[in-house]
Amino acid sequence: MPVSDQIGDFITRIRNGGSAGHNTVVAPKSNLKINIANILKDQGYIEDYEVIEEGVQGKIQVKLRYYNKVHVIHEIKRASKPGRRVYVPADKLPRIKNGLGIAIISTSKGILSDKQAKAFNVGGEIICTVW
Repeated sequence: MPVSDQIGDFITRIRNGGSAGHNTVVAPKSNLKINIANILKDQGYIEDYEVIEEGVQGKIQVKLRYYNKVHVIHEIKRASKPGRRVYVPADKLPRIKNGLGIAIISTSKGILSDKQAKAFNVGGEIICTVW
């Protein structure tokens, strides 16, 4: 069955896999999902990710991170949806959980975390928030 929101599906797979206690989750590959997984890895929310070249599209396998058998991602939420896009300028970038969480933002410089976007002084579309 085709999915209308690929990024929302990817985020939901990570959320559901963590709450179910799975070690890994697998999703269809795209460059945007690889960039999101890279930011999640850099910020310490996932252990690692692997791109599997299989079939026409390929897959991305994300290894989830746990601390004392509890998933380290307390909440991952899609902010900008296909029906309602959320854009912010550089001076109004959100602060998630008073700096404990991150926002993943699509900017003209690529996919960045909110801290990187502030450093580059660029705004853009908020893809999701994580804490």
